[in-house]
Amino acid sequence: MAIIAVSCNQSSTKNNEQSTVTSDVPAIQEPSKENDSETSTDNEAIAKAGNFSISPIITDYLTLKNALVSDDDKAAANAGKALLATFNKVDMNTIPADKHKEYMDIADDAKEHAEHIGDNVGNIAHQREHLAVLSEDVKDLIALFGTSKKLYQDHCPMFNDGKGAIWLSESKEIKNPYYGSEMLTCGNVQQELK
Repeated sequence: MAIIAVSCNQSSTKNNEQSTVTSDVPAIQEPSKENDSETSTDNEAIAKAGNFSISPIITDYLTLKNALVSDDDKAAANAGKALLATFNKVDMNTIPADKHKEYMDIADDAKEHAEHIGDNVGNIAHQREHLAVLSEDVKDLIALFGTSKKLYQDHCPMFNDGKGAIWLSESKEIKNPYYGSEMLTCGNVQQELK
């Protein structure tokens, strides 16, 4: 484990083929309609399970984080509500079975934090406390499902009484959501997430 010392300052820095069947080759019997619908339903479920993406979750998270960067508790509350709605719209049939339980554990926690942020207009400090845990949840979702977006895991060493906290960003430029304009450039990039 490496320890990084950071000082905060105010500087900015199927393919279908057609074949011809000749009369001497026996024809392949078509499956019954009953089997067609069962097979179709099974195939649809398999296809759905491969289509899950956390991109909408990440997009809403970034909107929320950026509102806190801008010290905008109302926009943060709206973004928290939007993030909660996005989690609630997830089609559970699209989540691969081997990842379903872990997703549910992470999502349940993340929804709680998004809800708290949404319910706390006028209390930006409380919104920021919940962002710290929500950021860990979104990072865990990225570790579980990956992302097509280029994201950075940033760290503020001073937040939470010096215990520090991470946030995820779409930019390498440090814009701290925990302190906003008070200490906008406090922090460092820890890693690029893929």
